Amino acid sequence: MTSYVTTVIDTRGVATVTLDNPEKHNAFDDKIIAELTEAFAHVDSDPAARVMVLASSGRNFSAGADLNWMKRMASFSHEENRQDARALANLLKVLNFMRKPTIARVQGAAFGGAVGLVSCCDMAIATDRASFSLSEVKIGLMPATISPYVVAAMGQRASRRYFATAERFSANEALRLGLVSQVVSDEGALDAAVHSLVDLLLANSPAAMAASKQLIFDVAGKAVNDALIDMTCQRIADIRVSAEGQEGLSAFLEKRSPNWIQ
Repeated sequence: MTSYVTTVIDTRGVATVTLDNPEKHNAFDDKIIAELTEAFAHVDSDPAARVMVLASSGRNFSAGADLNWMKRMASFSHEENRQDARALANLLKVLNFMRKPTIARVQGAAFGGAVGLVSCCDMAIATDRASFSLSEVKIGLMPATISPYVVAAMGQRASRRYFATAERFSANEALRLGLVSQVVSDEGALDAAVHSLVDLLLANSPAAMAASKQLIFDVAGKAVNDALIDMTCQRIADIRVSAEGQEGLSAFLEKRSPNWIQ
């Protein structure tokens, strides 16, 4: 059976998950959604993996939903459509809440559900020829399962425009909105920028990065009250006495590299 998702983990612990269906512009269907979900879960649970890059082969990052898959969905019952949507929702949840830092490497088009994948990554770097579109309303649908992550990435105001217009917008507009964190000139520069970001991440404590990522989810949108303050005090106390916290503080005071830097 043909697989359209590959996972490679190098000696430094950099996992690269690649959508590899360039003939269809890396459009995804239920099979590819299952493969991606499995790949993300595997990387997150593998102690050898420290950082994950989500990439794709060919000219485009992803055209979103595969046409043949959409044709099949059109004949599904309401319950079958709900279960089908749940598979994509689960994929997005697994990606969004991965403990490892995640980077989206974006070239060409990222349409529909692909914008959801980009939104679920912690960081995204795109070439200046990349373009984005939340195109669902053009065919009478809506970006439902990806909406929590896209709204978190772009904000309500921009989402209200682009969910409604389905217009294509540029990488520089995506940068302005916060959907991507950096725009570069071409794919050579894209690889260099991804590598630079990976180097920064590999210099940091894996446990501290995972805890910091969870901290963001736990404090976002919360009122600053005694309960929240107590929780943040508990978190810093916990990590100070942890193995990596002790190693990091000792390395800093002893002017040496901590043991997570190879």
